[in-house]
Amino acid sequence: MRVVRLSAFVLLFSAVAAISAFSQDQQNVPDAPAPQAASQSQSAPPNAPAPQSQPSAPLPNLRGQVAPGKGASSDEDGAAAAGQAAPKIDNGTVGQQTPQAPPSNAGPAPEIGNAGQEPVMTIHTGVTAVEVPVTVKDKHGKEIAGLPWWRFRVYEDGIKQNIAWFSTDAFPLSVAFVIDATLPSDIMAKVNRSLSVVSNGLTPADTVSVISYAGTGPQMITDFTAAQGPRLVAAMDMAKKPGEQPGVPLTDGPFAAGPTVNGLQVDPTLAPQHGNASGVFMLPKEIHPLNDAILYAAEQLASQPRGRRRVIYVISDGKNSRSKASYKEVVQYLLAHNVSVYGTNVGDSALWGIGYLDRTKLPFLQPEDVLPRYAIATGGDVDHELSENGIQSAFVKITDSLRTAYTLVYYSHQQAISGKYHVIDVHVEGLTGLQVDAKQGYYPSLSEE
Repeated sequence: MRVVRLSAFVLLFSAVAAISAFSQDQQNVPDAPAPQAASQSQSAPPNAPAPQSQPSAPLPNLRGQVAPGKGASSDEDGAAAAGQAAPKIDNGTVGQQTPQAPPSNAGPAPEIGNAGQEPVMTIHTGVTAVEVPVTVKDKHGKEIAGLPWWRFRVYEDGIKQNIAWFSTDAFPLSVAFVIDATLPSDIMAKVNRSLSVVSNGLTPADTVSVISYAGTGPQMITDFTAAQGPRLVAAMDMAKKPGEQPGVPLTDGPFAAGPTVNGLQVDPTLAPQHGNASGVFMLPKEIHPLNDAILYAAEQLASQPRGRRRVIYVISDGKNSRSKASYKEVVQYLLAHNVSVYGTNVGDSALWGIGYLDRTKLPFLQPEDVLPRYAIATGGDVDHELSENGIQSAFVKITDSLRTAYTLVYYSHQQAISGKYHVIDVHVEGLTGLQVDAKQGYYPSLSEE
């Protein structure tokens, strides 16, 4: 009986101890946090800006500084708003580093394009896109780069045009290299030794064709090929000609009438003329078909894709005689297909005195030098060289000039089917003492649309 009571007491004590321990555990459990209402006193998350109790300062007065269609204000207005002295800009110097905003009379800004790509233009009805390459030089003949579009003014038939597309990048070249094989043998020898440096002024993106012409007319040595390829080197070797022997036919003595075979004259041009009892013989006429050679080269260039600069480069004394094509016909074809003529005058045309007399077309002189006339009409250039080193450096210098040319495109509303000649005049505004080379006009052509 005692044992039973003791066991019951032990069980009761264990139950009381368990209940006491459970109550103690419940007291040690922390209370759950009460939800907090969102308020302005709530701490901000890390790295977040603290809320401002005061509104921000009002924006400054931007009136007169930014306006739709005008952009930012000039340097003088911006400096005045900031309380600083405006910097002075010299508009009469070339190559300045201070950027300038276009003047109000510059017209709408053109689309700035990339070389080698066709201009991305909106198609217009009844208009012609006229491309005008422009080269600007200082009074020392050095090319000037970095001029902005708003410096240029383009006039067609005396009416100012808006420049729609403008680029200062270099275009890939398609060059038709024309060599005069009617040169005297001593001058021809200098030209032959200079042909090996033609590729030095070209890039892998350029293409070159080689054409030679003599009394029989132009001859294709090679069609357009890579400027840095082996085919061009081989073509230049094939273009080397002996030239013509200088001298004047005899008018007196046993050989006055020329050599004979069985009593017949080998060269009838040396025979006495009918009705000429004084015994004076007519000198043989020279044949220099330069017009035909330039027209032949232009026809080859017309098939070259758009987006390339089409150039004819001529090494000649510039004389033309007995060509089938006239000067006017050739110039019309050149301007209708955007072809520029460059060249190097060699021989007696490179001399200051004789070259001047040739261009004046006086009676009893040798055939006129027409090469500078082609260059001026098409916006090209001609160099005059006598030495072999000068001939070699002339081509490299002209190709460098082509790569620094600006390209302007404007829309003309003249009808392309009229075929009428339109005069182009390009000026550089605000700068003096500069030489601006651009084509003097153009003939509209449906093939270039």
